[in-house]
Amino acid sequence: MSARRGWRRAPVAVAAGVALLTALLGGAVTDVGPWYQALKQPAWKPPDFLFGPAWTLIYTLTAWAAVRCWDAAPDAAARRAVLRDFGLNAGLNLAWSVIFFGLRRPDWALVEVVLLWLSVAWLVGRSRRVPGCTLMLLPYLLWVAFAGALNAAIVFPGA
Repeated sequence: MSARRGWRRAPVAVAAGVALLTALLGGAVTDVGPWYQALKQPAWKPPDFLFGPAWTLIYTLTAWAAVRCWDAAPDAAARRAVLRDFGLNAGLNLAWSVIFFGLRRPDWALVEVVLLWLSVAWLVGRSRRVPGCTLMLLPYLLWVAFAGALNAAIVFPGA
């Protein structure tokens, strides 16, 4: 295999690895046991078994978008910006799970989900010049908005 082909595959491996690591760490801190079940949750919350497939699709599309943005970056500085932006987003994604489930602080998670949504909106905006990336990231943006509404309904039941 040529060095050029190996370099070309590196972004795919990195994006897949970060997506997998984010999913595994997020899953490890997610406890839907007695504490979570005792929360007053809205009637419109989807069944718990749907969250895994939804996040799997979102992580896959986000990793794909990251690779497309990396490939479209005109220079090393732009590629570093792609790494920074998608890396920050992965950190915020994981932080929400740690805050909500690990620390059991839905109120703090409600503040953090705004930052997460803004980071996804930033990714959507920064990728608009890369064909197809906006469409790949749109489910993530909508899902985080939905998760934020669900988080708010838990923090402010009956509001």
